[in-house]
Amino acid sequence: MAFQLILPTIDGTVDLDSQHPKAPAGCNQQGLSETTDAVARNQSGQLLLWADAEEKARCVMEARAVRGLEIASDSEITREGNIWTVPSQTSPKKYLVNLFINTCTCPDFEENRQKCKHIYAVEYALQRESGLQLPVPPKTEKPKYRQEWHAYNAAQVNEKAKFQLLLHELCRGIEEPLQGMGRRRLPLADVIFASAFKVYSTISGRRFNSDLRDAHEKGYLTKMPSYNSMFDYFGYPMVTPYLKQLVIESSRPLSEVDWDFAADSSGFSTGVYQRWSDAKWGKARMEHGDKLPDTVNRKDWVKVHLMCGVKTNIVTAAEVSHAHAGDSPYFKPLLETTSRNFPLQSVAADKAYSSNKNLSLVLVKGGMPYIDFRSNATATDKRSPSVWKQMLHFYLYNQESFKQHYHKRSNVETTFSMIKAKFGERVRSKTWQAQTNEALLKVLCHNICVVIQSIYELGIEPNFWQDSDL
Repeated sequence: MAFQLILPTIDGTVDLDSQHPKAPAGCNQQGLSETTDAVARNQSGQLLLWADAEEKARCVMEARAVRGLEIASDSEITREGNIWTVPSQTSPKKYLVNLFINTCTCPDFEENRQKCKHIYAVEYALQRESGLQLPVPPKTEKPKYRQEWHAYNAAQVNEKAKFQLLLHELCRGIEEPLQGMGRRRLPLADVIFASAFKVYSTISGRRFNSDLRDAHEKGYLTKMPSYNSMFDYFGYPMVTPYLKQLVIESSRPLSEVDWDFAADSSGFSTGVYQRWSDAKWGKARMEHGDKLPDTVNRKDWVKVHLMCGVKTNIVTAAEVSHAHAGDSPYFKPLLETTSRNFPLQSVAADKAYSSNKNLSLVLVKGGMPYIDFRSNATATDKRSPSVWKQMLHFYLYNQESFKQHYHKRSNVETTFSMIKAKFGERVRSKTWQAQTNEALLKVLCHNICVVIQSIYELGIEPNFWQDSDL
């Protein structure tokens, strides 16, 4: 049975003309936050408004009315004269509503100057006081994802031992570069193994020394490097291409599992007083609460660009840049690398990657691009490429289908969350080159852990360096 709201008037009576029809398809919390009024012209040159402003406003107001009904049903609303006190749904705060002039002290009303959920809550409270029965709020159930606990527990219990074994197999494929004159350096395979194992452990180099000694006794290292030597190699530029290739190689065992991909970027902080999320969203504060300057020094974080499979969260390609580098230029190398090892069915990305070149590249590689368009995107310019026009029209006329595929992009956010939660959201190195290598090592460790999970959940048998050259 479709849920329809009956909005009460100020005096508590029911206004039947204000009944809201059923919300349009795609009218959910994610759709409400989007404010794209995409405009395009059809072949006859007539203006097409796909996201109609009136329909979108009705969708937003109905969502507020639903939340207002929830407040009126579950919370206590008090009145003093012409002022009603309405509790917040998400915090201990309370807001003051003056229903006769339709004002509220909540941030939503102050920002939009439109009827908020607290005003709706007061209207429903008046409706209840007048003896009318309130409609039952619709139940919203969060999707439940079944966890294979037996496989998950087995993977977690055996992860550290499996991690060393798989990392050793990966490092065995590293060919030692030629060395000219100078002191004989440590084997590069041993140095990368030690560095990756250290990042996996998340402890300091000195305390990690005992784990390194155990790995040497098990035969994973031909020569055990000191922690100082390991830190020195963190800053070597020659190590970076090897780490990128190891990230690629560690993803190849899942080439028959993943065929939908997502791209995005995120930052890893280099300081202890500032986090990437705070700097990105403008909420950064110093130790004593003072505002940081608008311009943030690039050394505050490094930016990791990656493409991952949306099923297993395996990273198929990764690049590292300075903090303020653009996202779109890194889309091509990420996609080119991914397409060499994985079949492409679809690629999802946000508006930062919206360009004709990126759309065309995905199509050339045999995939379907689900890249969001900016709000000012149009197909009216005669100079606009045909691919851009066709994809924009597909985006406008197939919103529901597009959003279903575009929602897979959230998996790349999950991938970054997994990396940061397990291996830390900041890098400890001081120099730029060392920070780059440390960020790539975090991605490599994540890939190995994903492969271990897939061994127990999907039954794969990873074989590295099959038909591949470093």
